[in-house]
Amino acid sequence: MTTTPSPLPPRPPPCWRCRIALLLIGVSVVASFVYLGIDYRALGSSESLRLMGKFIAEFFPPDVSPDFLARVGHGALQTLAVSALGTVLAALAGAVLALPASGRTGWLPRHAARFALNFLRSVPELVWAALMVLAAGIGPFAGALALSLHTTGVLGRLFAEALENAPREPEHALTLSGAGPVAAFSYASLPIVLPQWVAYTLYRWEMNIRMAAVLGFVGGGGLGQLLYFHLSIFQQQQAMTVLIAMFGLVTLVDFASARLRRGLGPAYA
Repeated sequence: MTTTPSPLPPRPPPCWRCRIALLLIGVSVVASFVYLGIDYRALGSSESLRLMGKFIAEFFPPDVSPDFLARVGHGALQTLAVSALGTVLAALAGAVLALPASGRTGWLPRHAARFALNFLRSVPELVWAALMVLAAGIGPFAGALALSLHTTGVLGRLFAEALENAPREPEHALTLSGAGPVAAFSYASLPIVLPQWVAYTLYRWEMNIRMAAVLGFVGGGGLGQLLYFHLSIFQQQQAMTVLIAMFGLVTLVDFASARLRRGLGPAYA
């Protein structure tokens, strides 16, 4: 008994949009290299490599004197406080703006809140820091305000999307049972989205730790300001100690935040 082979499934038609998109991306990359005119031969020349090696060697050994380590420890605590305060303020403001941005209060408040969130997150943290330094003076308070403004735009949008995706049936059931809108939201919708909100906040805190260290370059205090000072006067060994402290702080916060987010389960997955 012979069996006839089953016919092969027809080949899908070529995706011309995908091919055109890939072609345009490739042309854009090539055009960018040509437009920038980067001289890679000079970058990889023996003289450039010698100068880079000499510059890197000047960072070693790091300065581990007790007095300087105490200053670095103070800067690390300041960076941690700036990131934590900025993230907490942003989470509170983002939660407030997320309610109208999710469309719960009408068409006009929704678009107004989304416009505010888009504006806040479209301005980089460094620009906010430069503006806050002019408004509040040089120091950690300006850095915390800059982080809170940008992060409010990010968290507010994420919080609003979580509210939009949350089921409304439990809240409607409480409303039909006679509960007010605030009580219905607090006991029905908020418990559903709160783990996801907390997960988003912790993840942004990880990112704000890194950014808080950078904001010191524009007067935001903390390790960044210490690093900028020592680099500007060519004290590379002290700058290396600050860089190691930055790495240790970011690693510690990343580990703690990841453990906390894993404890939330699949709510934020």
